[in-house]
Amino acid sequence: MTVLCLISPQRTENTEANLPESQDFLSGTEDKKMTRFTDFEGKTSFGMSVFNLGNAIMGSGILGLAYAMANTGVVLFLILLTVVAVLSSYSIHLLLKSSGIVGIRAYEQLGYRAFGTPGKMAAGIAITLQNIGAMSSYLYIVKYEFPLVIQAFLKVDNLAGDWYLNGNYLVIFVSVAVILPLALMKQLGYLGYTSGFSLSCMVFFLISVSPLTYTAYTIPILAFAFVCHPEVLPIYTELRNATKKKMQHVANISIAIMYCMYFLAALFGYLTFYGAVEAELLHTYSRIDPYDTLILCVRVAVLTAVTLTVPIVLFPVRRAIQQMMFPNKTFYWPRHIAIALILLTFINLLVIFAPNILGIFGVIGATSAPCLIFIFPAIFYIRIVPKEEEPLCSVPKILAACFAGIGFLFMIMSLSFIIIDWTSNTNKASTGH
Repeated sequence: MTVLCLISPQRTENTEANLPESQDFLSGTEDKKMTRFTDFEGKTSFGMSVFNLGNAIMGSGILGLAYAMANTGVVLFLILLTVVAVLSSYSIHLLLKSSGIVGIRAYEQLGYRAFGTPGKMAAGIAITLQNIGAMSSYLYIVKYEFPLVIQAFLKVDNLAGDWYLNGNYLVIFVSVAVILPLALMKQLGYLGYTSGFSLSCMVFFLISVSPLTYTAYTIPILAFAFVCHPEVLPIYTELRNATKKKMQHVANISIAIMYCMYFLAALFGYLTFYGAVEAELLHTYSRIDPYDTLILCVRVAVLTAVTLTVPIVLFPVRRAIQQMMFPNKTFYWPRHIAIALILLTFINLLVIFAPNILGIFGVIGATSAPCLIFIFPAIFYIRIVPKEEEPLCSVPKILAACFAGIGFLFMIMSLSFIIIDWTSNTNKASTGH
């Protein structure tokens, strides 16, 4: 208790994020009620933590789930989605268990404790590439959907040369006016309100797509449907009265909410169009009547949701860069702002000038996502949990090893399907089809 009294409660999230690798953040002993952080007092409520983690899970992939269901059928889709949700919850359990044992609050630092500097760099690079790819995909939606929304509002048949119908200008405007101010927040917990609003927009999307009037490719899509692992430990850090059990409840509730939203969005979209559903659900609805008021409102809701997800995804990238480049530095506002500006500028340049880069990010995602969801949590757990507590041949560690094997399997499958898709598209282009 003496240590707690000597430490200022005004420490920021990034101060603790940049502590030396050797410094712990959990108390050496766990009291009977809860484990408290010794260098940071979490202030984010349980509900706000659920909102933030749910927003981190939710991605633009929800728009393609109806197409996935059309390829698998309802029953198989539900089975696959259930399996992936359970595996994601187990993966978070491995992260939290490892975190609790060594007192580490950052994904990169778990890698350091498990494998030294190579482990920290591998985790940091994977988080950076994965989340930059995710943010790019969100801003691509803004770039191509926002002009169409404005066009529909103005009842203009063709996109004119006006700046407000130019996707490049609009994506810059959204980045500067909405994303950047939110990305400059000190703590992730402050984004709980915007995360709640983002999720409510997707609930509106879900209600609106309700039906009122190839399987192998689906597996990798669903395997990465619950990616939120880089955000788990930062949210855990800021959770009020944080314990491993409480954070696991946050994760389970967030996954359960997104599980229901994913299934219902896929089901409603599939039952509306069946085999005619396209890979992007909004395109399917717009094909019917692009000026329909309800469809227009749905597009606005989806744009709002993906825009408000970008700051949540940016936080772990900034933390990863700090851990790799400034591991022993305390919080510094100019560096905090500069990293956010550089990241958003870089992503905007990609979206505006390199639209074909999405194919490369597909390969990166197929490599980094299995690492962050399956492989790293498992191998970190095996290395970090003491052999005295769980021998290498114990059931928990055998399960963790199998879990890592599943990750390698998903990685191979995803890369194989991407290569097959590229090959088939090249053949079509060469034959003039």
